[in-house]
Amino acid sequence: MAKHKVRPEELRKMSREEREKLLKEFETELVILRHNAATGRLENPGRLRELKRNIARILTINREEELGIKR
Repeated sequence: MAKHKVRPEELRKMSREEREKLLKEFETELVILRHNAATGRLENPGRLRELKRNIARILTINREEELGIKR
């Protein structure tokens, strides 16, 4: 799993399938971290925010492709 901010340029170079795989990984990690936060075992609260932003980036780029928006 990527432990850093995923740049939009990197995402645009990936195929749709690669982005979908990465999206699934991020969503799985987000569920785990939310559970850890609820039980008081969260070590890095900033990672939650980072994951949500990475997920939003992937979804945005996927939508741009659907609409035919070039960047």
